Amino acid sequence: MKNIIILIGVSGSGKSTLGEVLSKKLGILFIDGDDFHSLDNIEKMKKSIPLNDKDRKPWLIKLSKKIFESHKNGVVVACSALKEKYRELLVRFVPKKNILWVVLDCEIKELKKRMQKRSHFMPVDLLESQIKIFEKPKNAFYLISSLTIEEQIKKIDRELGK
Repeated sequence: MKNIIILIGVSGSGKSTLGEVLSKKLGILFIDGDDFHSLDNIEKMKKSIPLNDKDRKPWLIKLSKKIFESHKNGVVVACSALKEKYRELLVRFVPKKNILWVVLDCEIKELKKRMQKRSHFMPVDLLESQIKIFEKPKNAFYLISSLTIEEQIKKIDRELGK
């Protein structure tokens, strides 16, 4: 059974919003990757400096440990996980058969609109850098994030066989 649901995509795609609601509906823990960034990474992003692999590695390791600690009871994770090697690092300690990767796909215009509305350390001008490096996973479930949260959850439920 897939009890690890990882919501991935660029900033503004709706990972955190969907993750919070989905975890409550399923009665399992929600982990927001943004909560695991170091102060240095946050400051770097606030200054519109894109994170590189070296910046992301300690963040992903912390997050992977939290996923491992929580996975047996089920967990919903929101994390950009832009590259395949990031995704591999993120789930290195958990059974791969238990993971449902969900890519939240959103048009650039909508992403920018969402990012401008929220108070977040990730500025709109870094969006292009994320889009540029995003490697679309082959074995993931794709959701159009312009659907309502309820519609997204119904589609995830169907994918989980509920």
